[in-house]
Amino acid sequence: MIISCNNGAEKMKNKTTEEKKEASFFPVTSYIQGQIAEIESKGINPLNIYTSANKSDSIWLKVEDFSSAFKEFVIPVIDSNSLVQFFDESNFADQTLDTYTFTYDPKGVLPDSILLQRWDVHIDPATNTVKRIFIVKRTTDNKELQLTWQSGKWCKIVSIITDKSGRQSVEYEQTIKWNFD
Repeated sequence: MIISCNNGAEKMKNKTTEEKKEASFFPVTSYIQGQIAEIESKGINPLNIYTSANKSDSIWLKVEDFSSAFKEFVIPVIDSNSLVQFFDESNFADQTLDTYTFTYDPKGVLPDSILLQRWDVHIDPATNTVKRIFIVKRTTDNKELQLTWQSGKWCKIVSIITDKSGRQSVEYEQTIKWNFD
């Protein structure tokens, strides 16, 4: 009986530890929204560089239009509550990038309703701050969107299309800069 009770207590302890681990997903959406709010509050007009078919054009984004450029990447909300059942977190010290990298990959086949494919969060080990976020998402028309968010400086959105033979090509790149140091 005592052994049985100890086994039950150990299972509960392991379950609690697992739940705490699952609850540790970095709140990517909140972080990006916080960065957007900071940029908007400073009244910065970011430079939007759009490249498609080897042609580039640039314009200054109005502050009020800035957040709409990222609408594809704030839904679904990337946090522990909404995605823990679908994604696993792994992490490692990436000496090449000099970061701690937290990678979130699907646990298995994702439901059609989840367009998010994977994401990474890179933390600077010296300052314990976010250096970069990388998100891969597919769209309803089966394009792939990639967001690279360089904290406090710029971001890049890349749209990749796949033709009928399975060959991928870049449809467009959009780089938005708000720090010109």
